[in-house]
Amino acid sequence: MPPPSEPTPAARVLAFDTSTERLAVALQAPGKAFAVNAEGGAAASSTLLPHVHALLARAGVALADLDFIAFGRGPGAFTGLRTACAVAQGLALGLGRPVLPIDSLLIVAEDARAQAGTAQAFDVGVTMDARMGEVYAARYAWRDRQWQVLQPPGLFSLQDLGRIWAGARMHALAGSALAAFGERLPVPAGPVRWEQERDRAAALLRLALQAAAGGAGVDAAAALPLYLRDKVALTTSEREAARAASAADVR
Repeated sequence: MPPPSEPTPAARVLAFDTSTERLAVALQAPGKAFAVNAEGGAAASSTLLPHVHALLARAGVALADLDFIAFGRGPGAFTGLRTACAVAQGLALGLGRPVLPIDSLLIVAEDARAQAGTAQAFDVGVTMDARMGEVYAARYAWRDRQWQVLQPPGLFSLQDLGRIWAGARMHALAGSALAAFGERLPVPAGPVRWEQERDRAAALLRLALQAAAGGAGVDAAAALPLYLRDKVALTTSEREAARAASAADVR
C-alpha cells in the first residue's frame, strides 16, 4: 500500500466486508465516521444493502455524494466475497466512482494493532479458519504509519503453515484460526494473541481511507475478489449434470 497522506476530511468513503461470519459496514462522512458490525455469513447477501442505506441515512449522506466505494476483497467465504464485490461494482458503476479493494486479512491485522494500542513498529501474523482443515494466513508489518506485506495471503494446511512460519518473529498473532484450531495450530508461542476482533468495521474504514489517500482506487471492472480455493459448492445444474454423467457411466 502506498504511503498514506492525511485523508481529506471532506472525503466520503463507504466501505463494507462480508468475507467472514461478521458483516462490517462503515462510512466516512465529513468530520465524522459511522460503523456497524453485524451478523454476516449467509445473511449478508440480504442484509448488506439495508445496512448501507441505514448508515447513509444516519450520516445524512446520499449515494451520489460518495467519493469512493471500498470492499473486502478476500480471502474468505466464497459467497461473501461475491456479495461484497457485486455490490461494490454495482454501486461504483452506477455512480461513476473508483473502487478500493481491501485485503480482508489486513483488516484483522489493523484491528489487532488498534487493540494493542500502538503506533510503533508492529509485526503481526494473521491466520483465519478456512474450514476443511485449512487456514488463510498472511504476515504484515506496520512501519512509518503504513502497512507492509511480508507474506501475501495464502491458503495453507496446518503442516505447511508450521513449516512456513517456523522461526518467524512477530509481535502478535490474530485471527479466528487461533481459537478454531487451538493447540493444533502450529504458530510461534511468544507473540500476543488477539483471537477476537474488536471493531472490524472501524479497522476496514481506516484502511479504506489510507487506500483512498494513497491513490489506490481502481475502475469497477477491475475490482475482483481474491479467491484462494477452487469452488467447492456446485450449482443445481452442475449437480444434475454430475448425476447424469454418473448414471451414464453405470449404464
